[in-house]
Amino acid sequence: MLSTVSQFHGNQKPSTCKLRLLSYNIHLGIATNRYHHYLTRSWAHILPYPQSLQNLGRIARLIRNFDVVGLQELDGGSLRSGFINQTEYLSDKADFPFKYPKVNRNMGMVAQHTMGVLSRFASIGVSMHSLPGIIRGRGALVVRFGDRDNSLDLVLVHLALGTRSRIKQINYLINLVKGCQHVILMGDLNCVADSKEMDLLSKNTGLRLPISKLPTYPSWNPKRHIDHILVSPSIQIDKVEVLNYPLSDHLPIAMEVSLPNKMGMNLVRSSSFYNGKSNDLVQPASGAGHLNSIC
Repeated sequence: MLSTVSQFHGNQKPSTCKLRLLSYNIHLGIATNRYHHYLTRSWAHILPYPQSLQNLGRIARLIRNFDVVGLQELDGGSLRSGFINQTEYLSDKADFPFKYPKVNRNMGMVAQHTMGVLSRFASIGVSMHSLPGIIRGRGALVVRFGDRDNSLDLVLVHLALGTRSRIKQINYLINLVKGCQHVILMGDLNCVADSKEMDLLSKNTGLRLPISKLPTYPSWNPKRHIDHILVSPSIQIDKVEVLNYPLSDHLPIAMEVSLPNKMGMNLVRSSSFYNGKSNDLVQPASGAGHLNSIC
């Protein structure tokens, strides 16, 4: 089911224990609404795309209605984006006080493949992880909110196209969130809800998908549900929709959740402590070998 932003939010009043979440693969701000555009607009992955700033402005107007936004396929400020850091640009345009970017594949001036989390709440810690795979450059970004004794861990991912690599990456994520009580995992997982990868993830982490299968790809004729938001059993799913905002080859997926009351208060308290300034608690975690759980 497709929805507009106004349909999703309605007239609901914000609450300290509710979160409005959005996950969106923005495809560098390149408008793609036919399969042949992957070929005819392939140059836009190397050179600046003239309409990208206009599209980014429209994306900023969409995401400003949310509390926490996970974005995939951004550029960190290279030739192809006109040397604009797209995470910073969207953060500024959408008035997000906190931004947490991760460069997955740094090709210098040519391309800086990036993902990013934008938030109304301050983080108490950020860790960056390189995911295993045949082709390196896929990553996970973990942003922790609240307090260390009762934290909310947001995990933003963009998984590989190949099944074998995705299985390795799912196993990495299972170890990563092991022992975490409150988790939101979102992103472009490149696999459908009833795939063996999703079954492996849910059985070994307890993370839940909404019952509805909501196609997000391709944006001009959505048939595949490959963009997901999963949550721990402690987090109540109030609403989930795919939004009719075809500025990329993917559609954004939005979810409204209710948190345990104490966690909601901790989110507000931690943000008040940082007083609108982004913190620098960034802890890189590279490689695909042994790792400890983030909890």
